[in-house]
Amino acid sequence: MDSRVSELFGGCCRPAGGGAGGALRGRGGAVPGGGGSKAKKKNGRSRGGKANNPPYLPPEAEDGNIEYKLKLVNPSQYRFEHLVTQMKWRLQEGRGEAVYQIGVEDNGLLVGLSEEEMRASLKTLRRMAEKVGADITVLREREVDYDSDVPRKITEVLVRKVPDNQQFLDLRVAVLGNVDSGKSTLLGVLTQGELDNGRGRARLNLFRHLHEIQSGRTSSISFEILGFNSKGEVVNYSDSRTAEEICESSSKMITFIDLAGHHKYLKTTIFGLTSYCPDFAMLVVSANTGIAGTTREHLGLAMALKVPFFIVISKVDLCSKATVERTVKQLERILKQPGCNKLPLLVNSDDDAVTAAQQFAQSPNITPIFTLSSVSGENLDLLKVFLNILPPLTNSKEQEELMQQLTEFQVDEIYTVPEVGTVVGGTLSSGICREGENLVVGPTDDGKFLRLKVCSIQRNRSACRVLRAGQAATLALGPFDRSLLRKGMVMVSPEMNPTICSVFEAEIVLLFHATTFRKGFQVTVHVGNVRQTAIVEKIHGKDKLRTGEKAVVRFRFIKHPEYLKIGAKLLFREGVTKGIGHVTDLQAITTKENGLEESLGPGQLSF
Repeated sequence: MDSRVSELFGGCCRPAGGGAGGALRGRGGAVPGGGGSKAKKKNGRSRGGKANNPPYLPPEAEDGNIEYKLKLVNPSQYRFEHLVTQMKWRLQEGRGEAVYQIGVEDNGLLVGLSEEEMRASLKTLRRMAEKVGADITVLREREVDYDSDVPRKITEVLVRKVPDNQQFLDLRVAVLGNVDSGKSTLLGVLTQGELDNGRGRARLNLFRHLHEIQSGRTSSISFEILGFNSKGEVVNYSDSRTAEEICESSSKMITFIDLAGHHKYLKTTIFGLTSYCPDFAMLVVSANTGIAGTTREHLGLAMALKVPFFIVISKVDLCSKATVERTVKQLERILKQPGCNKLPLLVNSDDDAVTAAQQFAQSPNITPIFTLSSVSGENLDLLKVFLNILPPLTNSKEQEELMQQLTEFQVDEIYTVPEVGTVVGGTLSSGICREGENLVVGPTDDGKFLRLKVCSIQRNRSACRVLRAGQAATLALGPFDRSLLRKGMVMVSPEMNPTICSVFEAEIVLLFHATTFRKGFQVTVHVGNVRQTAIVEKIHGKDKLRTGEKAVVRFRFIKHPEYLKIGAKLLFREGVTKGIGHVTDLQAITTKENGLEESLGPGQLSF
């Protein structure tokens, strides 16, 4: 990892000077999605200025959920069945979503169709979608003129259905930003369907503790859901009383992970980013204060953990247009710095939102920027359009490979529920978990694993019989003793031989340290859902490290062994000291020859 990421962390970066230039806006023609400007120019010629230099999209890929079709006018029965099979494949690749570009050849040439041909093609596409139990939504139309005197258009269509296994598409979005930037208020408006009154009413339903309600500041991690049905319409608490109703009505679900903005809750925010494995991050910046407090640090965390992020500038109703523009330019300067190397894309229309969603998932350098208000509702619909179209980062093949591995569930939260017993919340990293399944959980303080049984599963607050890799859920463990559990444990198949260790090595980059980083230094280490103090035992090849330097370092956990994997991302901190890296070697605590040994009494196992 480039050590210049350190520029983003608080205390070690000065704002860059110089003009930022305008943010990248939606463009027509050769860019997928086009941004809304027509490709047509004077004298009926294409954007290239010549009929033989027409606009192109990238060539159609065999994999993925994007399909190009020149026309779909009155296909034969045999052709229609072939098209339906093809649609099933694209929907499977997109885990229930596909995008059809009508009027585009397979090589990406934007030919376009006449109005009559387009009408007939959309009618055929609707018949295809009905055949597979899906709905279609026209995202946008664009006019092109490929060597023709007749106006011709291409149309972009979203096809969506609930997958055959009834497991709706679920994307996790971590919400970052400085304290008082409007994170919880924005989530309250999105999920409740009512605008804020300007005094924080919208956020009250999100708070979990009395002191949060009294101070108006989030100190814990909370989860909120926003659904979209097969037609792309928002499903939230405004027309659904319970989470179960939202899940039943939705084909796609956005789970927001509301994280704390105040610096004293930084360890909670880092735990949310490392443990809950968000697909994307939403960085909320207040228009009237700009980049202040922990904003820069949160941006650095998202980049260090390689979580794709987009930016929402809130509270535009409180500021003049010039103030909002100043905040946008300030963000552009930060994003274009060498440590970031991002390409800002300012979203001003529905067309821009479609472009942003597609390019954001395809290119890690694109960073969409939204300017909105939770009080007036200005541009709130653009964010909803973006979230509706935002595709998953993993395809069906990667999902299948994860599901074929042995079961591994990360324990992130532990509760005691009356009449249910002990309940754990977390994410299934690999495999499949079913009701009634027998697993082992650990490691305990002395490195042992304990037997348990999964009594029931809930996902997004509704009952679920089967949990698949990549999904977050809560598992009821019945009468299992809660005191034996802690955050950072894993629940795995009894057949698995988990690698636990107290000593491990990692290749790190020291992002910031006030003096020199030496042997004997103690830091808090975050690896996935593991969070524990470790001591630096050795720095290979060096006596000390300074800011920006790389090295392989040996760490030893102070309290108890943990379950780690080689290659896992690592983040460590202590005061202003911060560093990132990945695990390169483990001094594993070896298992007995016979694998499992009864040594802790009934129902418990040791390695």
